[in-house]
Amino acid sequence: MDTTYEERLVAFGRERLDGRAVPDDLRVLLVAEWEGREDFADLLGLEFFEPGELHPFLDTGYLSAEELADPEMQAVNAGAARMVEYVKLVAKGGKGWVGYWAHPDEPGWRPVELDTEFTLWPMTGSTLTEAVAFEQSAYQDEPDERVAFGQLAAELAALGLPLSTADYDALEDGEYVVDPEKLMRALTEAERGARGLG
Repeated sequence: MDTTYEERLVAFGRERLDGRAVPDDLRVLLVAEWEGREDFADLLGLEFFEPGELHPFLDTGYLSAEELADPEMQAVNAGAARMVEYVKLVAKGGKGWVGYWAHPDEPGWRPVELDTEFTLWPMTGSTLTEAVAFEQSAYQDEPDERVAFGQLAAELAALGLPLSTADYDALEDGEYVVDPEKLMRALTEAERGARGLG
């Protein structure tokens, strides 16, 4: 692989994944995007973050000065900012953004989705690609999601990115040890308490 891409992958891992190595499937997707290939993006509907692009939990640029000064909103923003430690987003896509649920009590990093209302959703699949393909199977011309997933898996394999299974029902479910939504509520409540909000 081109050394420039290796350097970019290391930088991406440092910025988005707490310095961890970029998972194999994500490496393939990133390099394809950097090479200007649109085949994976067309199948999966992902657009990866650029260097320096803010994590959605840290982006308050859409709020007015009045909203930013509101103590309730400050508590919500502070709780969301604390979630950045556990929610490692890498791309725009799906309901908003996708990435990894990285809570230390989990046996490993798992795919997670954040929607535009800042709700976190568990994803089905053991890798990000599997999880996004699972989600995308509901939006294909083929009405049977199981068949659609198999077709997506075959197309991904033909492009050089095989999934662990083409069987929709064999995918790892989205159960987490620590519920992302419950943790976010708890962190927000802690921030409310710290501000004396009842």
